[in-house]
Amino acid sequence: MVIAIIAILIGLLLPAVQKVREAAARMKCQNNLKQIGLALHNYESSNSTYPPLGDYTQFSGTVYWSVHARLLPYCEQDNLHRLIDFTVPIAAQPGVAKVRVPYLICPSEPNDRERPDGPTFVHYPNNYGANAGEWQTFAPPAGVGTGVFLLNRPTRVGDMTDGLSNTLGFAEVKAFTPYIRDGGQPATGGLPTPTTPAQVTAYPGEFKVDSGHTEWVDARVHQTGFTTTFPPNTVVPYTTGGTTYDVDFNSTREGRSTVLPTYASVTSRSRHTGGVNALRMDGSVSFVRNAISLASWRALGTRAGGEVISE
Repeated sequence: MVIAIIAILIGLLLPAVQKVREAAARMKCQNNLKQIGLALHNYESSNSTYPPLGDYTQFSGTVYWSVHARLLPYCEQDNLHRLIDFTVPIAAQPGVAKVRVPYLICPSEPNDRERPDGPTFVHYPNNYGANAGEWQTFAPPAGVGTGVFLLNRPTRVGDMTDGLSNTLGFAEVKAFTPYIRDGGQPATGGLPTPTTPAQVTAYPGEFKVDSGHTEWVDARVHQTGFTTTFPPNTVVPYTTGGTTYDVDFNSTREGRSTVLPTYASVTSRSRHTGGVNALRMDGSVSFVRNAISLASWRALGTRAGGEVISE
């Protein structure tokens, strides 16, 4: 009888304990984003601009270094920042890419682990993507898009005509996200912004099962960014080999072509129930519900869209 009573009590208490743990994890996640927000403001105060999404012109064949790397000295990571030679590609600096940066990992992320990249190189993931806009993010050699962070072009406070409080800066993403890449579309013309996930997964490309958002040093959008193509935690199903995955999409990885643009559907996702934590450019952090309308989410993603936001 005593054992039965204890079992019943444990059964009653366990859900409450789990809720407390989740609330604590969500609060720690929000604190991580607040730290990034403070870093953005301090960076802007020192440089009169926000950091670019990355640098395309400096390197041949790819894009380096991420917003996250540029913010390191403003997040009490000056020692790590000093290890980086921003004139040298990531591949030549293995001691940097493999470092776990604590405030870039959500406590609810189960894949808090290294990702091997080849026989000797190692990357570490991150859970906070920079706002790269709605859909198109690159048109060589220029970064384009409606978001805050662009390739080759730092933005300023004055560029945020929608208001800092109405503009997303960072939002949660899941580490080890499957994605489709390098389909080479379109060779000419443009791709209209999709309205359904099926439109995205209909485009061709190479499927990668577990490497999205696993390289905190890499400036490409599927590694350290997100787009507002779809609202938070929208499932973008892609079936291959009898298994269905929830995927991101990058039409042509930035830097892999001197002529092809990049269109990207990189959804903000989290391990928290019901939504994602998001940082706005005024430094405030809030929990955005999955139920937010597509129009409102896209409006929050633009820096100068002129929308009237009703959440």
